[in-house]
Amino acid sequence: MDAHYDDPRITGDHLRSIDTPTGTVTLVGVVHDHPASVFRVRTAVADRDPEVLALELPPLSLPLFERHAEDTRTPPMFGGEMSAAIQAATTDRVVGIDGPTLPFLRRLAARLYREGGSLGTVRGVLDGLTSVTTNALRCRLAGSVAAMTSIRMEVGSPVTYATGRSDSPERQAEDEGRQIDRARAVMDAFEPSRASSFGDDVRETHMADRLAELRGDGDVVAVVGRHHLDRIAERLGDRVDSPRSA
Repeated sequence: MDAHYDDPRITGDHLRSIDTPTGTVTLVGVVHDHPASVFRVRTAVADRDPEVLALELPPLSLPLFERHAEDTRTPPMFGGEMSAAIQAATTDRVVGIDGPTLPFLRRLAARLYREGGSLGTVRGVLDGLTSVTTNALRCRLAGSVAAMTSIRMEVGSPVTYATGRSDSPERQAEDEGRQIDRARAVMDAFEPSRASSFGDDVRETHMADRLAELRGDGDVVAVVGRHHLDRIAERLGDRVDSPRSA
């Protein structure tokens, strides 16, 4: 991304590249709906021009974001960084790498059984899974409606920030940094529940495995939440010499 080497939205610690014999996997960390993240995603996708674009979305949700990406405005009005990534891509190989999917559910059930979680942990994990699945189904329905009509629906409310798309790169980068620091401070002050930690671990392992599979198709750009970035990069790096996960 030489053309943007001095842009603070790019130069931060938000990108990871893992080289493999079949291509490079570039992980782009984002703060959901933040204008700095939208710019970073568009730049990374356009510059890398990957064979595969991978998004931290359930496959069920993907059609809605693809519809949002058809917007004539750049970046799209709806869909945040995910639709912006799709709009910037030249590849038709766009995939959702998050759960719920059948492989994800099998992994989740196996981990719960193997680790013997408490009833409270199991209940918390299942509650989270139900919420995510419900939202994914809503996205699927909204995508189907958009495909058949001119109606465009946003599932959930977009996040608003103190800075917008018209603000300077420096202001956007500073505000995004504050959002990341604030989220880290909350996590440091309040230990996440066992169910939350368990769910994140399974999701990150699942996404790393999906990326390990996709790298066989060539270069990959993956858009993931900033708080998942380091752990997915670590897991994926461990799989460069080992095609199977634990």
